[in-house]
Amino acid sequence: MNFQLHSVKIPFSTAARRWLLAALALALTIGYVGFAASQFAASWLGNRVELTSLRRAAWLDPGNADYRDHLGRYYDLVARDPATAVGQYKAAAQLNPHSARYWFDLASAYQVLGDTANQTFALEHAITADSMTPDVAWEAANLYLVEGANEKALREFRVVLANDASLAPSAIQFCWRIQPDVDALLRDVVPPISDAYVAFLSLLESDTDRLLREIATANEDDDPGPEVKKAIESKLAQIQQETAGTAKIWQALMQTHQPFERRQAFEYFRYLIQQKDVDEAVLVWQQTAERFGLSSYLPSQANLVVNNSFSLPPLNAGFDWQYHKQGGVDWTLDPTEFHSGQRSLLIAIDGPGISDAGLTQFVAVQPNTTYDFSGYYKSGEQQGAGGLHFTVQDMYGQTVYYESDDLKESSFWKSATGEFTTGPDCKLLILHIRRLPAGSPIRVKLWIDDFHLTQKPS
Repeated sequence: MNFQLHSVKIPFSTAARRWLLAALALALTIGYVGFAASQFAASWLGNRVELTSLRRAAWLDPGNADYRDHLGRYYDLVARDPATAVGQYKAAAQLNPHSARYWFDLASAYQVLGDTANQTFALEHAITADSMTPDVAWEAANLYLVEGANEKALREFRVVLANDASLAPSAIQFCWRIQPDVDALLRDVVPPISDAYVAFLSLLESDTDRLLREIATANEDDDPGPEVKKAIESKLAQIQQETAGTAKIWQALMQTHQPFERRQAFEYFRYLIQQKDVDEAVLVWQQTAERFGLSSYLPSQANLVVNNSFSLPPLNAGFDWQYHKQGGVDWTLDPTEFHSGQRSLLIAIDGPGISDAGLTQFVAVQPNTTYDFSGYYKSGEQQGAGGLHFTVQDMYGQTVYYESDDLKESSFWKSATGEFTTGPDCKLLILHIRRLPAGSPIRVKLWIDDFHLTQKPS
């Protein structure tokens, strides 16, 4: 037997079909409009700081973790009710466990409640949710600090140092406060990144300045007691230790071969000169010259004076010419007057109370060694008492090893020469132009050029 199946047709009139489709469309439209309206209302209410509005937002959109977190923050920060806030924060974290922010808010509330175990639990979830974002690591580190979990804090600060240069200075400051040990921090915490090393250098430089100010204040007492003396000795030992630490940081920085600003190298050189670490300053300047293409600014055996004829732009740093501005003194590189090369330096002085032209150069030398000095000058008409002199003296002991005669008026280039032997402790000289005697007004123009300082053959 053969059976045939025939489709059953339900007759609809054209008008009925249209009404059905219209009803379905209307229902969908009403549903969508209602949903959109509830979402809009929830969004508007969720951004308000009123408790009623926040509650309504969470009721209208119960699956939105942000509204739960906002409600938790209201209880936490406005109502000062961390216990109630915990429930809302937990709800937010459960709705979106991949957001570190919700876990951090929960950890903060537990911290206020003194619930260390749950605080640690929430912190660990926050870090798991977003372990490499510096903002997350920063907050985690600070919460660990409050908790007293220093090792965990250092671990998070390492993440900060590795990923956010803007936070590096603050992060390294916290690390130093937790563990003031250069070797340990370099080994375990500070990543091999130039920004982190530079921040570490800057921290120790500023800390040394602080200690020196404290020592100077303590020394203002004419008769400091034994406790004050002991404190001064302790600070001096700390400065010595930190200076030795900066050398390790600098070498680590050099090994990265990563870029950093040459200004930071110049500042470190000044720090070493201030700490009387001349040998390290010489090494740092050699490495700085190699790193930044400044080999022309290195002294040589043929001439220890750098940029002796002002053919290069003065760096105002390192072993090149340095200058500090003062009223009544101007400097100009003059291409129309020179003894050798293509220009000289014109110093114009007009004013009272000027004891120094403000132009100096550091020269690294050997103790108990004889040197020959020469420099050329040309001078215009001078008005006022007291003349200018080329002066070479010990940077630290202030012993004057060479003082030229007055650089008197001369319409042609003249030389000032001399020979001297450094003392047993002398390792750094300063070459400058002094006025003797100082005090009364003076007006003069002085061109200087072609300086030489060489070790005299034994």
